[in-house]
Amino acid sequence: MGCLVSTPKDSGGNRRKPGSIGEVSVYVPGLRIPKPVDFSQSLGDYLSKNIVERLSALRTRIVVMAAQEGPTITRTKRRSATQHGGSTLADLLQALEDYLPVLLGLVKDGSHLQYKVQFVWINQEEDAEETAMSNAWYEVLSVLHLMAMLLLSQANLLLLPRTSTDGYQPRVSEESRRASVDIFLKAAGYLDCAVRHVLPQLPVELRRNLPVDLAEGVLRALCLQALGQGVDIQLGMAIDSTKATLAVKRRLACETVKYWQQAQDNIMNLPLANGWGEKHGHFVKWKYVEAKAAAYYYHGLILDEGNTEKSHGMAVAALQAADEYFKESKKLCETFNAAPPLSRNPPLWGTMKYLSEKIPKDTSSKVRINRDLYSSERIMETAPTLPDFALALKPDDYQLPQVDPSWNAENIKGGQNTPNHVKSDKR
Repeated sequence: MGCLVSTPKDSGGNRRKPGSIGEVSVYVPGLRIPKPVDFSQSLGDYLSKNIVERLSALRTRIVVMAAQEGPTITRTKRRSATQHGGSTLADLLQALEDYLPVLLGLVKDGSHLQYKVQFVWINQEEDAEETAMSNAWYEVLSVLHLMAMLLLSQANLLLLPRTSTDGYQPRVSEESRRASVDIFLKAAGYLDCAVRHVLPQLPVELRRNLPVDLAEGVLRALCLQALGQGVDIQLGMAIDSTKATLAVKRRLACETVKYWQQAQDNIMNLPLANGWGEKHGHFVKWKYVEAKAAAYYYHGLILDEGNTEKSHGMAVAALQAADEYFKESKKLCETFNAAPPLSRNPPLWGTMKYLSEKIPKDTSSKVRINRDLYSSERIMETAPTLPDFALALKPDDYQLPQVDPSWNAENIKGGQNTPNHVKSDKR
């Protein structure tokens, strides 16, 4: 099944936490960092020198890059450039994509080789500093998680407002917004694949002992967050469009609420701690409440189009709810930014820039007008239920790559598929 070792948080200094991560549009709960592995010792008796060296070279490249640059990638002020001119983030992502097809040879056709190597990763959201498992599926899961986190880091950089050449307020270009939606869907695809196709490969005992970073609830929440932020970007573009109707904006706003609600449901009872994890919980709660402010605002505007006293009363109640949620979201945002590692809000843009001006103004106006027309007793004090729309945005249909051709018969010594059961050992 595999061997498990979790190292307590006070056992060493491998985990490096930044004091501040700068401006945050998309929260990335730290990057898990792989530790070196000696493939020749574990696999030398089973595989040719050629394939062992290839595995070692590919993984060592990731270990070195992640150890050097991983702690800085989530800091938005730093964009490292390599000698080839590309970003470190993109290079690390490419290194992981190159490694995965070769790694998958260890689990091909249920091979006993999947149990031969102990893989060790430094955690971020988990209380234990690092987790080691002698199961190659754990390595596949860790690789997919890191690939998704790198994409979310990329989306964050795209969605930080830049000062425009014409000297006006910082803004996020439409090109960056559209690109970020594609990135969100791709990240969600990696996470969805991890939940549906990789987690089930691990024995129940090992699944129970995964670090919280890789818990099913966290993976699902991260997937839903990516989709929720993708829809929020679409809502911002609809707000900027003269062709988008109120009904379209309300639908997008209500869908965003559902994504964030489901994200919160998935992590609500998980032991998120250790700074990154606690901050993750604050982020989801903040975005969920912020999404409700937008949804109630557009729902209120549509209700106000009705011609009855009841619809006007419901509109006022919805707008008042939007105003209350908006005020609450600002407090939750402050709580998120104050939680370690410290963070800052970028200049307001998109959906919330628009709504931060419209919600207080329109709520005050509608309440005054309707209370002048009708007695306060007739105004509904309870916010109406939001409409329930089917979720339209889905993760990319990511499939694990084919096993690399280097895993041919000439590279494998006898007995690859011999059954081998390794006892689980948790220390």
